Amino acid sequence: MAVAASLVPPELLTPVKAELSNGLRVRLLPDPDSRVVSVQTFFRVGSRDERPGRTGIAHLFEHLMFNGATKYGPKEFDRAIEEQGGSSNAYTSNDVTVYHEEAPAEALELLLDLEFDRMGGLALSDASLAAEREVVKEERRLRVEDSVMGLVDEELQALVYREHPYRWPVIGWPADLDRISLADCRDFFARYYAPTNATLVIAGGFDPARALAIIERDHGRLPRGPPIESPPNEEGEQRGARRAVVRHPSQAPLLVLALRAPAAREPASAELDLLQAILSFGDGSLLVRDLVHERGLVTEIGVDYAWRLGPAAFEIVAELPPGGDPERVLREIWRHLERLAEKGPSARQLSRAKLQSQVALLRELSSVGGRAHSLGSAEILLGGLEPAVRIGERSERVTLRSAREAARATFRPERSSVVFLEPLAEPAE
Repeated sequence: MAVAASLVPPELLTPVKAELSNGLRVRLLPDPDSRVVSVQTFFRVGSRDERPGRTGIAHLFEHLMFNGATKYGPKEFDRAIEEQGGSSNAYTSNDVTVYHEEAPAEALELLLDLEFDRMGGLALSDASLAAEREVVKEERRLRVEDSVMGLVDEELQALVYREHPYRWPVIGWPADLDRISLADCRDFFARYYAPTNATLVIAGGFDPARALAIIERDHGRLPRGPPIESPPNEEGEQRGARRAVVRHPSQAPLLVLALRAPAAREPASAELDLLQAILSFGDGSLLVRDLVHERGLVTEIGVDYAWRLGPAAFEIVAELPPGGDPERVLREIWRHLERLAEKGPSARQLSRAKLQSQVALLRELSSVGGRAHSLGSAEILLGGLEPAVRIGERSERVTLRSAREAARATFRPERSSVVFLEPLAEPAE
């Protein structure tokens, strides 16, 4: 990628690679000019690794990981980092759970000690499970049950996927959250939080030799963990358009269109990355310019093609003004999609999308946290260190012909699922 190659020093994108005898993958991205360090631990476990009846345990575990371990007790994890001027957080997706900390460079040994402590001896108890279960249930109420987008998205995933574990929500079903036991948590921890299932990425101002010595001394003592059977990763052929309606108090209608799309590692994923930019990135994009600015049919519209290990979805979300016509908006969206499938994008549209992709990548790589996250997530989702390091070249290889072929294969009505939000009046108090 020409822009990334010229503006980002190659050494900042080429990690020191190591793998401990217990299977822990270590990726180090030293930056001698930085005074900050980012430590990110990627566990290859998400909602896809759960089973019916125990959905939501991967996300619940994200909360439990901050409740103390052998050396650092409850609430001490964040306190220790914040006292050094740093911060910590985590997230769970369909495919991965990531814990990330950022602090002044001199706090690196503390960050590694904190991660080693909870990875090696997390404190699990009935009390902590009960407390975090209620936190997650309240989070579900706020983000799903009391959220228009949350309800629509939950309905959409269940519509798109019939067989794949992506069909249930990352946050889990309410009844399943109540079923999760302490024994379930202990088994989950032993199975998925072992070194063989983790990648540790460090970026910023540090000495890689010293960092690796600390990791080998501490993390190297952790047991490997049991073999992990891969979850189902198939979804049968969709043979016709699917529709659903959600009725919920709202001031305006909304629609989400999802099209079955390839996984991140499959051919055409780079093309779809750029097609989402052509359709919705910026005021000059096809859908935003036409449906928002020129005709006012929607107040906001966006496209999301998120990388996944399994079968993905190319999603278009349209928010309408009060009294708007969702069926008309859907027809207009399809008009743009069919044109791209028939003729492909113009050379100018593709060039603009590539520049937007380059700028977005450069923005992420401009911080040590962004570099660590970009490397770790790309390595897991794209399938190896080499494609992760060369991530910027993906968009450069896309041609007008390959973009048209990707649009033609993806933008097909029989591969679509649509959820409409039908507004209900707020109940009188």
